[in-house]
Amino acid sequence: MKELIDSLNVAAYGIGMEETTNAVMEEVNNGLLFIGVDSIWADKLDNWVVLTLIVVIALLANVVCHRIILRAVSKLVKRTKATWDDIVFDDKVMVHVSRMVAPILIYVAIPIAFPGHTDSVWLDILHRACLVYIIVVSLRFVSVFLAAVYHVFSEKDQYRDRPLKGLLQTAQVAVFLIGAILVLSIIIKKDLSALLAGLGASAAVLMLVFRDSIMGVVSGIQLTANNMLKVGDWIIMPKYDANGTVIEVTLNTVKVRNWDNSITTIPPYLLISDSFQNWQAMRESGGRRVMRSINIDMTTVRFCTAEMMDRFRKITLLKEYIEGEERRIREYNEANGVDGSTPINGMRLTNLGVFRAYLTNYLKSLPVVNTDLMYMVRQLQPTEKGIPLEIYFFSRIKDWVPYEGVQADVFDHVLAIVPEFGLRIFQVPSGEDMRKAGLLPERRTDSVDKRIN
Repeated sequence: MKELIDSLNVAAYGIGMEETTNAVMEEVNNGLLFIGVDSIWADKLDNWVVLTLIVVIALLANVVCHRIILRAVSKLVKRTKATWDDIVFDDKVMVHVSRMVAPILIYVAIPIAFPGHTDSVWLDILHRACLVYIIVVSLRFVSVFLAAVYHVFSEKDQYRDRPLKGLLQTAQVAVFLIGAILVLSIIIKKDLSALLAGLGASAAVLMLVFRDSIMGVVSGIQLTANNMLKVGDWIIMPKYDANGTVIEVTLNTVKVRNWDNSITTIPPYLLISDSFQNWQAMRESGGRRVMRSINIDMTTVRFCTAEMMDRFRKITLLKEYIEGEERRIREYNEANGVDGSTPINGMRLTNLGVFRAYLTNYLKSLPVVNTDLMYMVRQLQPTEKGIPLEIYFFSRIKDWVPYEGVQADVFDHVLAIVPEFGLRIFQVPSGEDMRKAGLLPERRTDSVDKRIN
């Protein structure tokens, strides 16, 4: 910034500014003499009179920019159909541009007031004060401009769920850090490269003090670059009791609104160093998985009899399956000369196998099941609690409450249909089961009735 303004200053002097400066000083000096000021005092006051005129002109230029030019730009912008320029060229943004006009004019015109005092202490102080003010206003303008750009992009659908706030804060921190170094170099009159070398020696202390901020910046960049997390994602991080929707991603925090409406705050670097589960891919996919099993009592599994086959054939979802399997079994048994007098010989259907086929066709018939994705009914390893029969499919409905309703409807039907196939659900005996089996005495209710009465 300083080098740019100095180059403008030098260029101005290169095209006749020195002659203009001498002429201005001479006119001011003559004016002071004309109003009766002593020549000695006139020589002392002419510099400050010119400086005062420069400040007044600069302030007038600031008023013109703020009251006339900016209002004209604002009216022109409001006539356009685009909405982004209404935000970027808003008064809150452009007012910081107008505030740079006065200090730049003063900085460039100060040599006019002190043409023969280039080594003056006051001139040096004014120069540095103007530069500091210019840098501070410029930093404020950049910060507000970045915030306006963030506001523009956050309103767009394709960027609404991106962690833009963290990137905004990272950019603002970087801008203010650079500005602070520039201001410090101007105040202590040290070269920028020498100052940076000195700051490098204290980098360890700075990293210790700003550890969370630095790690937050790096983690935020990684989260954004790898598209690991964005606002609106459903994440689960049991270690920190986080299970809900991401509502805000900033430089130092990731806020998660849990399903119980509590808020969990997690530092971004923990999302990089630790493991978390993001369910957003499920929401964007074709379905949400259902994987649940029931236990079948192993003592109820048997070969299908002719009566059972006749009953199964009447079930719409099994008719085609039964006819096809009967044809295949008959052809196999006839080809191999199987003695059909006992069901052990040859191929036979079991009630559990027919039940699995029914459940498969049942899932296929449900509109809520996405049959483009995997769906199946399979047996798991038998245990002392029976044969686990797992039902695996993907529901087209992915929102939590309707999804739970889909699961409940499917398993309500499964539990209700099990007895129709001669099967029984395994369940650990309860006290009532023990009483029915005569292993426990009947519950006495007379004392209870007396207490109630």
